[in-house]
Amino acid sequence: MPSDLPSGASADGGASIVQAKTIKKTDNSTSTVINPTGPAITCDTSAVTATDDITYSSPPVQGTKTDLKLDIHVPKSSGKKPLVVYVTGGGWMLSDRTANLDQRTYVADQGYVVASIQYRTTTSGATYKDALADVKSAIRYLRANADTYGIDTDHVFVWGQSAGGYLAAMTGVTNGDKTYDVGDHLDQSSQVQGVVDEFGPADLSELAADYDQAAEDFNYAAGNAAAQWVYGPGTSKSIKQYTSQMAAADPATHISSSTPPFLLLHGTADPLVSPSQTLNLFTALEDKGVDAKRVVLTGAGHGDTTVTAAISESSSSTPSGSAGSSADGGAKPWSTKKTMSYITGFLADHTK
Repeated sequence: MPSDLPSGASADGGASIVQAKTIKKTDNSTSTVINPTGPAITCDTSAVTATDDITYSSPPVQGTKTDLKLDIHVPKSSGKKPLVVYVTGGGWMLSDRTANLDQRTYVADQGYVVASIQYRTTTSGATYKDALADVKSAIRYLRANADTYGIDTDHVFVWGQSAGGYLAAMTGVTNGDKTYDVGDHLDQSSQVQGVVDEFGPADLSELAADYDQAAEDFNYAAGNAAAQWVYGPGTSKSIKQYTSQMAAADPATHISSSTPPFLLLHGTADPLVSPSQTLNLFTALEDKGVDAKRVVLTGAGHGDTTVTAAISESSSSTPSGSAGSSADGGAKPWSTKKTMSYITGFLADHTK
């Protein structure tokens, strides 16, 4: 189960998150494999203007109209800039738009407007359809206010991590599909010109495919947060069966000629989202002729947040090389200049 949950949090209201103790090796022959070591990124906050708590949409949440917020970083240099919409993770249960400030600031420093968004989650009875509609609402809002924030509306990207990576992928593969365009600013396009998906799930029925039995049992438990993400609150179903609803929630089933270029990244020691998730999506994209690249970080875990701090049990079961440390004990693997260069390079290549 993907998670950036706080200490003691539970994905299903019961036992704490279970990390995989063993991770099956994935065939990375079609991917770019890197050792994510070296100096950490540095940020120049004086080069950007930050504005927080901007309401971009007010959808109903459990029957009550509720404001959804975004935080935005705008480079101070002149001219309109490409837009990057950042979607945080949170195990389907949280959407903390303040997360990963350093990485977001670093991307803004490279000349991009970066907006980090809040979206609806299972804690408010939402499903992936609601959250996907929220991402698209944010994109339309930002296009509608392009002059205010100096946005080049011809170059809009979506970048997500974990559950946010899943939503980024779904946003890209549903380019041109009006099903999820609901709410305000419907005169604006929600299409994106590129997707950065870091360790995001894809086919949720195979979420724990690379893991030991205990991790499989946890991820496929009936009625857990992942099941609610697809089937809705109160479900007694499991994500293990690839039903028609599961297929509709699988980004691979939506790939079309309108799907933009993808960059996917995953760590070999990710104990929360099977590394084969991004590999299988990457393969599906390539098979359909989509411009796609997958980068594998040797020894990296599930992002740079300390996973064990988010888990009250099984903390001793973190695989070697998990999140929060690099192979040489230096900069965290997801925040090295080497790793981030793949993201900024992808953005630059598709902004030309």
